[in-house]
Amino acid sequence: MPLTDQDKPAALDRRFSIAPMMDWTDRHCRYLHRLITKRALLYTEMAVDQALIHGDAAHLISFDPDEQPVALQLGGSTPADLARAARIGENFGYREINLNVGCPSDRVQSGRFGACLMREPALVADCIKAMQDAVSVPVTVKCRIGVDEQDPREALFGFVETIAAAGADVFIVHARKAWLKGLSPKENRTVPPLDYGLVRDLKRERPDLSISLNGGLARLDQCVEEGAGLDGVMVGRAAYQTPWMLRDVDARVFGGDHAPERTEIAALYADYIDRRMGEGVPLRAMTRHMLGLYHGEPGAREFRRILTVEPGRPGAGPEVVTRALAAVDSRAAAA
Repeated sequence: MPLTDQDKPAALDRRFSIAPMMDWTDRHCRYLHRLITKRALLYTEMAVDQALIHGDAAHLISFDPDEQPVALQLGGSTPADLARAARIGENFGYREINLNVGCPSDRVQSGRFGACLMREPALVADCIKAMQDAVSVPVTVKCRIGVDEQDPREALFGFVETIAAAGADVFIVHARKAWLKGLSPKENRTVPPLDYGLVRDLKRERPDLSISLNGGLARLDQCVEEGAGLDGVMVGRAAYQTPWMLRDVDARVFGGDHAPERTEIAALYADYIDRRMGEGVPLRAMTRHMLGLYHGEPGAREFRRILTVEPGRPGAGPEVVTRALAAVDSRAAAA
């Protein structure tokens, strides 16, 4: 039975989102980011469809309701399996299901998903159609502008045309090609040149689609400037390595008034650490996401040292964060 307008999930505001990053954007990282920005759309690290279908889905993709809005990114290339995984994600409460067509790692390629699917737009269209038929939340695509020897304009525009014909209307475009052979995943994030203009051209040609820009965005000013004329921007490593760049996102991007202080965020995250340690989560699994919170500030090095070394000591708990904050305060006072 088709959903009525009343039954359909509320539309997501995509003006600013935080990218999925393998081994980085776990639920603890997302919780920290959500403390800093109440409005950004958060993405999970990529979950492989087979792992959700045959593994412990609760362990892999459970999240705190306070993280919302949050989207689940999937990897896979079999329509039926992606549809099953998408249903699992929707049942867990995710507000969006995103298909990864951008990761260039060898491991991902060997599974026939990620950026190598830029060569198979018809298959991606079948996957999107199957996922959309399976869930009521939006199904979106994150892709590159092409791979290997492909002409970026032809590859990107042709890919989007095919996938949009299958019903997708939201595309997050990493504005670099991916070289599937010869470059490491790290090099694929820096070596191929960025082409923001091509993504803007895509939006001009397809104004009916939601087009967000990803790749190389490191500062909020840059996000605001480069995102002009587009539907949104997606920030990856900068949000992780320097999370305080997110502090003014709600005010500058969404017109809100959430503008927390660093000490407030650290204290709230320490409370979160205390709760999660009571559930058996290792301290280091959570403090590692805080290392960049005072990036560029007096005492940042000592802050990182404490949060790196002390979680490994017997009996360590949330008080480690308190000590790290005290080190920052003493350095700031002496500066």
